[in-house]
Amino acid sequence: MASQTPGKTAKVARKAAATDSAGKPRLLSGGNPQIAKADGDAPVQAYIAAMPGWKSKAGRRLDALIVRHVPEVRKAVRWNSPFYGVEGQGWFLSFHCFTKYIKVAFFRGAALKPLPPGESKDPDTRYLDIYEQDDIDEEQLGNWIRQASAMPGWSP
Repeated sequence: MASQTPGKTAKVARKAAATDSAGKPRLLSGGNPQIAKADGDAPVQAYIAAMPGWKSKAGRRLDALIVRHVPEVRKAVRWNSPFYGVEGQGWFLSFHCFTKYIKVAFFRGAALKPLPPGESKDPDTRYLDIYEQDDIDEEQLGNWIRQASAMPGWSP
């Protein structure tokens, strides 16, 4: 029997734990897809495809709106969430699935006009919660996206 190196064994175990028996990404609490940390459009699209129910369609709309307003956007998955940024400026937006809604985080949202409605413990961050029945104001959301992408973003 061939032996595997410890690093390779751990990597295989992590990958297996992140998918269900059908090979789809595992859903964490609240239905948030577990997607490995990675840069680029592909992991973001994998996250969006794995979003449960109505959230996947909403995720596609959000992603398309971001790309429309920031064509040079940089994408990645971090902490099981899609992140959007501008090269050299940091991240300006992320979103995350919860049981009944999607939480859009504007990392410098306190500087946006008008303010996104959701407050945060971080004084710079503001949120927009999207529920299934919501009619998204794409004009306002696009305005926030343009504003957020034009200012220095968040860098971990």
